[in-house]
Amino acid sequence: MTYGHQQAVPKSGSIAKQGIFFEYDIWLITVSIILIGLGLVMVASSSVTVADRQFHEPLYYFWRQTVSVCIGLCLAFIVVRLPLNIWQKSSVPLLVAGLLLLILVLIPEIGHEVNGSMRWIRSGPFALQASEPVKFCVIAYLAGYMVRRGEKVRKSFTGFIFPIIVLTVISGLLLLEPDYGACVVMFATALGMLFMGGVPLSRFFAWVLTAATALMSLAVLSPYRMHRLMSFVDPWQDPFNSGFQLTQALIAFGRGNWFGVGLGSSIQKLFYLPEAHTDFVFAVLAEELGLAGSIFVILLFCFLVWRAFVIGHVAELNGKQFAAYFAYGIGLIIGIQAFINIGVNMGVLPTKGLTLPLMSYGGNSIIITCILLAVLLRIEFENKQCRRVIIPDKAGVYAA
Repeated sequence: MTYGHQQAVPKSGSIAKQGIFFEYDIWLITVSIILIGLGLVMVASSSVTVADRQFHEPLYYFWRQTVSVCIGLCLAFIVVRLPLNIWQKSSVPLLVAGLLLLILVLIPEIGHEVNGSMRWIRSGPFALQASEPVKFCVIAYLAGYMVRRGEKVRKSFTGFIFPIIVLTVISGLLLLEPDYGACVVMFATALGMLFMGGVPLSRFFAWVLTAATALMSLAVLSPYRMHRLMSFVDPWQDPFNSGFQLTQALIAFGRGNWFGVGLGSSIQKLFYLPEAHTDFVFAVLAEELGLAGSIFVILLFCFLVWRAFVIGHVAELNGKQFAAYFAYGIGLIIGIQAFINIGVNMGVLPTKGLTLPLMSYGGNSIIITCILLAVLLRIEFENKQCRRVIIPDKAGVYAA
């Protein structure tokens, strides 16, 4: 039905010719670039001493991270131009590919062990951390599953239990590596997506309690995880052994004060704080930029998560269920991982080997996060195309 004067609706091809860059969410792009740029600065600052000792090249980690950022941005430029229905049609094959990666990494001749964990597949100078692309695969699969079986997920136990079984298998493979942190992030993201898909509260909270109990049991029954948990409760009880990493991070926060000691002036990065350029880059940032810099970064991540949920909500209103669930999944996985990393750095959560998205050193992490953000930009782009179908006439009445 049409009310008032109906204007011509531009075709998607003509939209693309109007200046493709400005068709995407400029605020989302800006915040992402700020986080990536600040991350490069902090990787350079936090790793310069370690890189000089290990490789006699102070900017070794910085240049490698820069290459990863360039690869991630190039792939993002390609992904942002791909219609979402490509990911929807390939959601099941993506899950199968993710499962194969997790199986391959456990094969001794293929998987590469680093610090006691089989998480890498090496090919010459390149190394693939299997758990990173699996994040993308799981989000795409769950978004597709909830479109195909949405009614069953909301109303029947069988519809809800199937993705839980899939997640349990993936979590089991991750724990065999072991990669407890990725397992927690993925399970929490999946449960959040199911909740956004309309799963009844009683069933949702029952499975949250079940998952939390299972993960806590794994932590308690595993000696080294239990050791970490005890050192987290009181790191100062053994500050030079089990509590060393956390106490050094807390010292970094204390030295930072309001506005920090100045960029590049951190003391804790000088071989005091282990993994300063990866898991604990936020602690170095807090020391050098202070409370003001820390809050600024937290607000940037809050904006990313908020924007992802807004984009997902608009897609849902437009009837694009797959796009909506995908956007929710992207917001959840970035938000949960950032929350855990920052919580670990501040001593609020037990120590876990998780990177800070877009900021910590890690090629696989930065590339996959760039791809996820590119998908989010594509969802917003397609939301705008939907909005162009309904255009106000001169009297201010909408044509539908």
